[in-house]
Amino acid sequence: MYPLERENMGIGKVAPDKDANIANAYNRPRKTGSMEQASPKRLFNFTQIFFFSLTYLSSWETQALNLSTVLSNGGPEALAWGIVIVVFGAMAQSASLAEMASMQPIAGAQYHWTHYLAPTSQKRFITWMQGWVTWFAWISILAGVANTTATMTQGLASVNYPEYEPKKWHLTLIIFGMLIVEALMNMYIFWLIPWIEMLAGILHICLVIAFLVVFAALAPRHTPEFVFLHTQSTSGWAEFPAWNIALLTPVWGFVGFDGAVHMSEEVRRAKQAVPRSIFYTVVANSILAYAMVVCMLFTMGSVEEAQKPRFPIIEICRQATGSVKAATAMVSGLLIISLSVNLGSIASVSRLTWAWARDGGLPRWFSYIDRNHNVPIRAVWLPVLVVMILACLNIADGATFEAFVALGSIGLFVSYFIAICSCSPPGNWNMGIWGLPVNVFALVYTAWVTVWLAFPSALPVTGESMNYAAPIFVGTTLFAFVYWFIKGRSRWEGLNKQVIRLVVEGGELQLK
Repeated sequence: MYPLERENMGIGKVAPDKDANIANAYNRPRKTGSMEQASPKRLFNFTQIFFFSLTYLSSWETQALNLSTVLSNGGPEALAWGIVIVVFGAMAQSASLAEMASMQPIAGAQYHWTHYLAPTSQKRFITWMQGWVTWFAWISILAGVANTTATMTQGLASVNYPEYEPKKWHLTLIIFGMLIVEALMNMYIFWLIPWIEMLAGILHICLVIAFLVVFAALAPRHTPEFVFLHTQSTSGWAEFPAWNIALLTPVWGFVGFDGAVHMSEEVRRAKQAVPRSIFYTVVANSILAYAMVVCMLFTMGSVEEAQKPRFPIIEICRQATGSVKAATAMVSGLLIISLSVNLGSIASVSRLTWAWARDGGLPRWFSYIDRNHNVPIRAVWLPVLVVMILACLNIADGATFEAFVALGSIGLFVSYFIAICSCSPPGNWNMGIWGLPVNVFALVYTAWVTVWLAFPSALPVTGESMNYAAPIFVGTTLFAFVYWFIKGRSRWEGLNKQVIRLVVEGGELQLK
């Protein structure tokens, strides 16, 4: 499985590892002549990892579920044109990361690429910081997906049962139940997850067709001027900042495409399959998301009515169909997709956790792989338990939990920026002469969006409306920095090079 199939058996003997937990991170080895190999068990073929990635990004669903901010910051025009900028930016980011994935498809991705390409004198420090930034960001991503799924569940309950009074602790219990069930699925039936995600990917495509048909056939119509020229800002921001803050709605639908890379060590022919799945996932989701955005804007009915519920898509579906039950059926399809995204999030963040543990960032105890289940069980449960603890903040103050959720986008964008700055050499999948301009555009886009990710969505800023992404990002980065001086600088030996030699086909990296 993951750890570490060798598609090319040409690397030399694997030396005994110093740490027992790292040794346990490999399945029972087999000997080939003088060489020990990890037993291969790569569950994902190209189609499965593509649908895994396609479903995880779920860009059109994200646009449908998160309209509130953009409707109050710039209105329809900001979304109709803003998503075009985001699509090209995400394509540039994914192309840059795909190049690196073709060079080194490995769990941990960003910090491994940073280690390989960073200046020798700063290699260990930059890798350490990148590893922690990426790990915290993915914990936040899991928290955000779980929170969105739970909130959607509660929203559907409120629509169908008017007497139901939503409570914050209800939301926490829903998150608990969902995380526990899906963590157990990752533990006991992981072999089914590639098939579950493939079916979810098919549903992802079928649902968008169904939504487009229903909206086009039944919903009221707006004019092209309303969709492409109508501005609306009730947030208190001036036009320029409001328009840029509106970008964050489509941006959230194009964050996390590196999730497929963290599954690389369980993908057959990973050097070909993973980079293609990353890039073509963004391309496919871009087409679906743009079609959905334009269709929604043309058929959304009253903007004021759409903004009332937490998820405007519920009201948009009700206005289109004239039926609460029909709207519930449509949004329930989105709920199924969201549950599969949460399932995939646990898989991806667990592999990142496992990789960061085997490389000594997290305690190596979490790098253990249970041979009965063939899954890094401890690495599955660590992020799940962290998110469950954070979800308890909902009971006292929902804004605090959502503040941590906001870390996901800014953390991943920073991790992308650091990795892309490294300017990787071309691998099996590369952009040729377009590589440099695409990387430059990706860096400019990433830096620009990162700035606006820290802005609150409305003025005046209160404890409820404050965007805590930047302070929390600074706090987590400060933790990594201080921890470097406590442990990293003197005790951290850097990445486990024996693992890299097993993962990298044919020993293409010149490890230092």
